Amino acid sequence: MAKEGADGQRDRGDMTGAKALWATLANHGITTVFGYPGGAIMPVYDALTFYPEVRHVLTRHEQGAAHAAEGWAKATGELGVCMATSGPGATNLVTGLADAMLDSVPLLAITGNVARHLMGTDAFQEADITGITLPITKHNYVVREVEDLPRIVAEAIRIARSGRPGPVLVDIPKDIQLAAFHGEIPTPHARPEIPAPTPESIERARELLRGAKQPVMMVGGGALDAAPEITALARAWDIPVITTLMGLGAFPSSDPLWLGMPGMHGSVAANRAISEADVLLGIGLRFDDRVTGRVNGFAPKASIIHVELDAAEIGKIIRTHVPVRGDAKVAAAQLTEGAQKILTPEWKATLDEWTSRTVTPETWGAGYAVKAVVDRLTPDDILSSDVGQHQMLAAQLARFEKPRRWINSGGLGTMGFGFPAAIGAGMAEPGVRSVVIAGDGGFQMTAQELATLKMYDIRNVKICIINNSFLGMVRQWQEMFHEKRYSEVWLGDSNPDFVKLADAYDVPGYRATSAEELPAAIDAWLADPKSALLEVVVPHEHGVFPMVPAGAALSELIETEPKRTPDLSDAMEHAAEEANKA
Repeated sequence: MAKEGADGQRDRGDMTGAKALWATLANHGITTVFGYPGGAIMPVYDALTFYPEVRHVLTRHEQGAAHAAEGWAKATGELGVCMATSGPGATNLVTGLADAMLDSVPLLAITGNVARHLMGTDAFQEADITGITLPITKHNYVVREVEDLPRIVAEAIRIARSGRPGPVLVDIPKDIQLAAFHGEIPTPHARPEIPAPTPESIERARELLRGAKQPVMMVGGGALDAAPEITALARAWDIPVITTLMGLGAFPSSDPLWLGMPGMHGSVAANRAISEADVLLGIGLRFDDRVTGRVNGFAPKASIIHVELDAAEIGKIIRTHVPVRGDAKVAAAQLTEGAQKILTPEWKATLDEWTSRTVTPETWGAGYAVKAVVDRLTPDDILSSDVGQHQMLAAQLARFEKPRRWINSGGLGTMGFGFPAAIGAGMAEPGVRSVVIAGDGGFQMTAQELATLKMYDIRNVKICIINNSFLGMVRQWQEMFHEKRYSEVWLGDSNPDFVKLADAYDVPGYRATSAEELPAAIDAWLADPKSALLEVVVPHEHGVFPMVPAGAALSELIETEPKRTPDLSDAMEHAAEEANKA
């Protein structure tokens, strides 16, 4: 048995590859790892007992570990770390890695593998995880020699954090974990400097802005850490600001210059402004198809300035007239120099008219429920979402005053993301309330992480389930584009009692089924000293609008929900009620 050292910690004894891994992580300031053990990574978990300075969080599924690590990273801007064994453990991380890749999340995934002499033999629980994840990681490694292990982990951390962040995977064969290690534990790498924009590109951008009559700035998730500079830039030029789904919080929503979110479910003002702008300044975004709509209809009158760190994104989708490659903070600060007010009374009046078309949900339904919840949040609260109608409603209705308070799966659109991400964010900032809005479908994909709340007595996670008994976003598309053929989207006859499910994990549960019940239920849910679940049962059919149909231009958005007539879902509900009576 290991003995206590003079510092009160366990005597770490002879160094092995597994211990060298933990020593490297600790040396790089890693305090928390989310994971799930198994045979091929068992030596690493054995070595963990010698490193109490690193907290391991046992999730109930490896996908939950990856999303929790993402939540940690998105809330803090720092590296998230997850861990799994070989084979099915490693492949269960794949969705989280793909999600992190598309959303540029700094993530380190560590996997065990079978011993080197068994690799390639179809050994028990063997999978070529580096081959599998090559397209969805920034880089990945197989450790072939134990003396290389700390260096590789240090390199992986540097790559995940530097430049455009992303996930990096390190695969460690079991015999490497067990081997004696005689080398040095590396000190952290200094982050490489991000190249500054060229003076010529900055001056060309300034010239375009000076001549603009109908300018607009669009800010993405790549500019979250440049929020102060972005805000100063917008106010110096008096330029209206649009923040993408991933960029919400990069500019304060209370500022009169803010127009909302663009794209498929963006605001009327944002989408109309893009369609009529003569100069569009994009910062830290990649012009995703859900933002642009039909590409040849995106900003058809505008000259495009694109400030972006990743050269591969400039001109990839939207033709760029002035490319500005470099750090968003530096570029925004430089563009602020020599600014002049360019918001004309005519453009402001037009924008004000479009902004006035914002519709606030006033009748009982999913939108009403989401607004009631987000209206209770403070600027410091973290709001996560799962994926679906509730995600778009939360993005439309929540108001963010600062960055990294909004956490969602943007590029991959991963159902099941929201709840474990909220756990990761809540553990990263234990003094802050971490709220997640989920749907009844997506929540069930990672509901087992209720056990994580119980095991670690996490008290700052508040779960809100918007229960409409449907896969709501799919149902909306089937209603609008598939002649109301509702195929495999009805959940009402098989959903659990979510309050009872929470109670089974010793998590307090609350429920509201009407507008009259909702305020008291929200009060009790938020006031509970523990993490708690709130189920809000809403009408089955609710559309999210405005909406730009797939393949349409932003100018072709449908501003308000069409009047609905009784249809198949009503019949399904009636049939379910009759079955319950029987």
